[in-house]
Amino acid sequence: LYNDQAEQRTCLICGDRATGLHYGIISCEGCKGFFKRSICNKRVYRCNRDRNCEMSRKQRNRCQYCRLLKCLQMGMNRKAIREDGMPGGRNKSIGPVQISDEEIERIMSGQEFKEEASLPDHSWSNNGDSDHSSPGNGVSEGNQPSPASTLSSTRSMEMNGYVAALRDQYMGTPVAQHYQFLPQLFSYAAAQSALLPAQARGLYPQSQTLIAQLVAAEDLAPLSTPMLIEDGYRVTQVELFALLCRLADELLFRQISWVKKLPFFGELSIEDYTCLLSATWQELLLLACLTIYSAQVFGELADVTAKYKPSDDELQGFSEDGMEVMERLIYLFRKIHQLKISNEEYACMKAINFLNQDIRGLSNVSHLEQLNKRYWYVCQDYTEYKYPHQPKRFPEVMMCLPEIRCIAGKLVNVPLEQLPLLFKAVLHSCKSSVSAGADPDN
Repeated sequence: LYNDQAEQRTCLICGDRATGLHYGIISCEGCKGFFKRSICNKRVYRCNRDRNCEMSRKQRNRCQYCRLLKCLQMGMNRKAIREDGMPGGRNKSIGPVQISDEEIERIMSGQEFKEEASLPDHSWSNNGDSDHSSPGNGVSEGNQPSPASTLSSTRSMEMNGYVAALRDQYMGTPVAQHYQFLPQLFSYAAAQSALLPAQARGLYPQSQTLIAQLVAAEDLAPLSTPMLIEDGYRVTQVELFALLCRLADELLFRQISWVKKLPFFGELSIEDYTCLLSATWQELLLLACLTIYSAQVFGELADVTAKYKPSDDELQGFSEDGMEVMERLIYLFRKIHQLKISNEEYACMKAINFLNQDIRGLSNVSHLEQLNKRYWYVCQDYTEYKYPHQPKRFPEVMMCLPEIRCIAGKLVNVPLEQLPLLFKAVLHSCKSSVSAGADPDN
């Protein structure tokens, strides 16, 4: 009811269309996500002007300091974040809070976060964030041991940072909330990492079997859609759009074939598989293009897009949504390129992304959750076994998934006629950064 009433209202921070009551005040999804990200990640920003920057839908990203300052001044309640962030924990009675200028200054300077960090810190599973059974609560999965209940303070804070960033990227976008048991899984990962020294160790037999099954389900052969254009030929917008559609068709056909080869295909109903594929196919295509087919996509397809010359009208009319998707895709490509994700990790990421029990219309939610947990553990086990000297690798690999979901969610807002220009810009930038040997973190 409240969301219906707020439909026509504007965000008190930036004036964008509000989506409801978030952390005590009427705000949009963008400012809701920004506030959560800033508080969860203990961000300390700087303003290069006079701390009075304009806040509007178009200007809000220019100064993070002033945006957070306005969130606090308008009464956003940072103490409501954790409760508001967990499914079923929203408390609509929490309204705006009035805090003193001194307290606002302590938050903006980071002093408040430093004092909180000095308090005893435990794993997510002991903070009362969730009341349902999960591996982080001491329930063991398969033959794997239950993790230690409490981590060292430093290790726990480090993992909580990953969790906050990962959960925030889901919660801060207008798509379904994902991986409700994420904190418990990261507690498990951190505890296991703390218990195991950074040295070569064996892979659990169960993990080895499950990973082999997932990789066997993949079609790793090169894409067969022709992407050769003769020299000197100028590709038109219509021709490039048609090529992108043919590529999407082939990729989608491969995903449908993949579903039928999954080791758990017989465990779920056809209706649930159809529902999952309908909701995740765009994400699966993006993931495939950025990993196993990246050589062709950022090679042959990039060569085709280079022969397309957009008109001035196309350049002028490129949307803000298109710009955001472009920037996110370039960043994600560089991250994945830096990680050099293996076929085994890709196969796990794909299964985890597909097995999303939060999609509406599913009948067997609890079994999907169990399957999802299984492959989180398998991926963690494999990553720690294969890359013992990269202790942060598992969370970094997993953090690519919410970004892919976010990009897929925003891609639907980009007008179809702008896709050729979007792909040209992304492929050109990514290809240039690779050939130049650019640092992916820059």
